[in-house]
Amino acid sequence: MNQITLTDMTDLATGAAILGTGGGGDPYRGRLVAEQAIKSHGPVRVIQPDELDDDGLVVPLWNIGAPVIGMERIEKGDEGVRALRALEDFLGKKAVAIAPVEVGGSNSTMPVRAAALTGLPLVDCDGMGRAYPEVQMITPTLFDIPATPATLVDAAGNCIVLQTTSNLQTERIARAVCVQMGGRAAMAGYPMTGRQIREAMIPGTLSLALKIGRSLREARAQHDDPIQAILDVTGGFRLFSGKIVDVYRRIAQGWARGHFDVQGANETVRVDFQNEFLLARTLAGRLLCSVPDLIMSVDSQTGEPVTTESLHYGFRVTLLGIPCNGRWRTPGGIALGGPGYFGYDQAYQPVETLVKDVGSRA
Repeated sequence: MNQITLTDMTDLATGAAILGTGGGGDPYRGRLVAEQAIKSHGPVRVIQPDELDDDGLVVPLWNIGAPVIGMERIEKGDEGVRALRALEDFLGKKAVAIAPVEVGGSNSTMPVRAAALTGLPLVDCDGMGRAYPEVQMITPTLFDIPATPATLVDAAGNCIVLQTTSNLQTERIARAVCVQMGGRAAMAGYPMTGRQIREAMIPGTLSLALKIGRSLREARAQHDDPIQAILDVTGGFRLFSGKIVDVYRRIAQGWARGHFDVQGANETVRVDFQNEFLLARTLAGRLLCSVPDLIMSVDSQTGEPVTTESLHYGFRVTLLGIPCNGRWRTPGGIALGGPGYFGYDQAYQPVETLVKDVGSRA
């Protein structure tokens, strides 16, 4: 992958929505604004982490806030670029490249738009290999790389520069600022050198998203099983299929929080979410999958991702579980993004172990 063209965007957005585990922002709108920038400015050059100079400044970009608000608020479209420029001004140094913080949802396409508008290359990597709801939940945190200085920009033109004492404090303060900005803002932060990008970020995740989307599209065109196409690329598992019979969703503290229930032939599964899907278990208490592994909800017929903001009664969905990047399975990774962080009295168990256990009982 050496560039992102107009024809790549649908596949990229679809794959990113699947990796977004329900969150990361609306992939459809994210695709449209990225496509508009590519139409006006041409394809985005994509580089690999090992192409970066050791000391070159790389700036990750992302949107913060509840995804459902991103569907309801019209953005100007230059917020990401303004956040980037504000951070460059504060640092007194120009960026040589842009990187996504998370490959999930529109947070993969927002940096594409910024790269097209600025002419900067986009690094084929991210800090999650998925989407996560909080700013500190990124692999650079595991390497003691600070989130700040960071900038927040909203559609009204407001800009805030943050310098904090920890990445967790960055999350808390940025979330409060985001709420005051209307629940949605663009951020630039985690400024890193090329050397730090290679050390701390997860390589190849944009390529993975593109491959997932392309495989899904080709499977449908060939009348193959689209869900199996996703699993073949990701190494994931089918967890459960059924009809959505209940959705409880609210906006609280800058997140979309709640759960949805999927009723199958013999049991019902509940999936909790905080922007992203966190934990799936039967109403009887049997665990199917939890963070940091990826839980995905896709249309049972088409394989199209069903995100947090698009959950509705009556949808027939299949829940998928996909193993996370190995960095999230370390003690530090589990402490940062595992079930215990979100308040569950549930030890993390790899999804492949849970699936194997079910098979052994069958």
